[in-house]
Amino acid sequence: MNILELHDVSMIYGQVQALRDITLSVRQGEWLAIMGASGSGKTTLMNIIGCMNKASLGSVILDGENISRLNAGDLTAIRRDKIGLIFQQFHLISYLTAVENVMIAQYYHSMADEKEAMQALARVGLEQRARHLPRQLSGGEQQRLCIARALINYPKLILADEPTGNLDETNQSTVLDIFHQLHAEGSTIIVVTHSPEVAAHAGRTIRLEFGRMLDDSAWKETPPDSGS
Repeated sequence: MNILELHDVSMIYGQVQALRDITLSVRQGEWLAIMGASGSGKTTLMNIIGCMNKASLGSVILDGENISRLNAGDLTAIRRDKIGLIFQQFHLISYLTAVENVMIAQYYHSMADEKEAMQALARVGLEQRARHLPRQLSGGEQQRLCIARALINYPKLILADEPTGNLDETNQSTVLDIFHQLHAEGSTIIVVTHSPEVAAHAGRTIRLEFGRMLDDSAWKETPPDSGS
């Protein structure tokens, strides 16, 4: 079953065509990496998949629903209910503790539940840091907090933008271990990255260049060891 389908998707900004006729299907439970140099269109594609922008042309089907022509309010609701976003820059609220940063995501979705938020922190090994502010956490801990926040509403799709871009090798390995665990549990993951090492952990990789999709590699029979 496909959780995501893009059909002939293009994005045009004035005289610039950022994406050109992208057709792509993502199966439920798949781990996909999107690669490309700066200016290749990968961030534009991520923003369309993440319901932050609408495509100029083409259709986008997410969890069986055509989201291509939804208004901004409806797209916000889809993003809140179905997508867990993980950003390179974290976007944590500086004056809220770790557990409160997770609970704020619950608040916008349904109802804040501290016990459930603590369980989400425990999944990423941060239960002992729950009462710390973001500035009291290391970069790796902040990224794990972002993952806990993204998971709290049980999203259909986890969408991560350069999730290891600001991390050292040890913390990168920790984050990738968490992704492997989530994937083993059946989560659908899309990672936007410039790093071949990070992309190698995915089961499938697409590459963009000047807004076009160059290739679409097949699932690997044996994924790399998560600690490599």
